[in-house]
Amino acid sequence: MLQLTYQDKLIECGTDEAGRGCLAGPVTAAAVILPKNFKNKWLDDSKKLSLTKRNELKDIIINEAKAYAITHVSWEEIDKINILQASIQAMQRSIAQLQPTPEFIAVDGNKFNAFNNIPHKCIIKGDGKYLNIAAASILAKTARDEFMEKIDLEFPAYQWANNKGYPTKKHREAIKEFGVTPYHRKSFRLLPEQLSLNL
Repeated sequence: MLQLTYQDKLIECGTDEAGRGCLAGPVTAAAVILPKNFKNKWLDDSKKLSLTKRNELKDIIINEAKAYAITHVSWEEIDKINILQASIQAMQRSIAQLQPTPEFIAVDGNKFNAFNNIPHKCIIKGDGKYLNIAAASILAKTARDEFMEKIDLEFPAYQWANNKGYPTKKHREAIKEFGVTPYHRKSFRLLPEQLSLNL
């Protein structure tokens, strides 16, 4: 079972993002403060869970969290500031919405920028170690998946409801055949043979 938080003296939020490696759509982050008595034996890194389990846990987190927030940073902004900075922005914007204000931030991964003088700790694979980061990973992933399913209705050829914007073979074939959509990240290498793309 995962530990609740990285430390237990200060009010801690966990934060994580989803969609960094995608060719289309936003990068989405969440930040979560769980109550001190929170327990859940199923809660884990969102990538290890089935769709059904993720959705069940999403409802539990939303109902039981002391505070949570979810933020999308758009594909246009990703192209302007790069995907790493956009991921950090998404996490920071989520943290900024939390009430109470966290006194400590547990971050999934190895990159983060200091935020509002709140101490933070970057934890590699933190979503498989701490419940608050795992909770953030589930909220970020489910919110982003819902967004991709919505825009899939506009551009069904790219099969975003299935691939969520990741560079699958079918997604790349659709880019080759139909070109790019307004939702594609133009700063990404959308096709291995970039020369055949007229951006």
